[in-house]
Amino acid sequence: MHIILLHNRDHDLLEEDPGREAREDVVRVAESLAHALSRDGVNAEPLAIEGDRLDFVEALRFLQPDLVVNLCESLAADSRGEMAVPCLLDALGLPYTGSSALSLGLALHKPKAKELLRANGVSTPASFVVRRREDALAVDLPWPLIVKPAREDASVGVDFDSVVTERSALVRACESVLKTFHQPALVEQFIPGREVYVPLLGNNPRQPLPLSEIHFGRAFDNRPNIVSYRAKWEAESPECRDSPTGPARLDAVQEARCVQTALEAFAALDCQDYGRVDLRVSPEGVPYVIDINPNCDLHPGAGFAKAALAAGMDYATLASRLVEVALERAHGNPHTRKKGPGTARRADPANRNLLAGGAGLRHRAG
Repeated sequence: MHIILLHNRDHDLLEEDPGREAREDVVRVAESLAHALSRDGVNAEPLAIEGDRLDFVEALRFLQPDLVVNLCESLAADSRGEMAVPCLLDALGLPYTGSSALSLGLALHKPKAKELLRANGVSTPASFVVRRREDALAVDLPWPLIVKPAREDASVGVDFDSVVTERSALVRACESVLKTFHQPALVEQFIPGREVYVPLLGNNPRQPLPLSEIHFGRAFDNRPNIVSYRAKWEAESPECRDSPTGPARLDAVQEARCVQTALEAFAALDCQDYGRVDLRVSPEGVPYVIDINPNCDLHPGAGFAKAALAAGMDYATLASRLVEVALERAHGNPHTRKKGPGTARRADPANRNLLAGGAGLRHRAG
């Protein structure tokens, strides 16, 4: 079997990139998965999308892999380009892991995602979209509130100042998002309580992996208990050191309620294969969906892999399971081209070098 791990390599494009660490991580994920999958007759290799170049399409057309592991989270350092990759893979008729372009686009567009959640009866915090400074003056939601970019993920743009308790701070936080990210700010009612993550794997049936919870430590004393960008990506920061992820401390009823909410949220956006739903659980025990991540971090040290390990799957087993889930689904998809004998091509070293020069393909042994 020939597997291509398609990923963005665009972390060095912007002089000031608030999401640089998250973009760098994708490269490491591709390398880790390639190593985990390259065994038992499987040839797995990363293919990088360099900036806004689309010549990777010709590389894929030439290679005709049996499966593309889609790890792309942006194009040209713009998160909105994430949904373009599945569109291109669909046009090529290549099966791939993860959710469709529509689901990825909806998950990234947080206001639209929340509209769908509400329409499907899934609990999510009340919200308001701020497109200009004046809109912040019209927000009429119960305090406290949290302000975040409307079309980013990985906690980009979230810090302690994102949680506000009065109007002037709200206006400042909204202005910061509008100026820094050139996109609307999503203002949500902040739900005090616990932050619980529900990893999901599979389609029919879709099953939860062991739930995890953020355990906030001393760095969060007298501060909002939130997973900021620093807490998620800056390993030496106090916020990161004092917000470890551990097993969720829930009773059976609470856990079942969280799982059901996550399953309903995943279904509302028609996500598939794998992903993670982030919840805030109020002191009354009500789970609220704060984020749906259908393209979550698959690094061996990240939460999804840790949850799989808690379920008895080591990283290599998880990698293989991701492939199996995608292929099981793809075989029932009439839009995926069935490759006849001899259609799939294996590039010889000379051809592979040509592709590497033109589309960022890098050959890694093992």
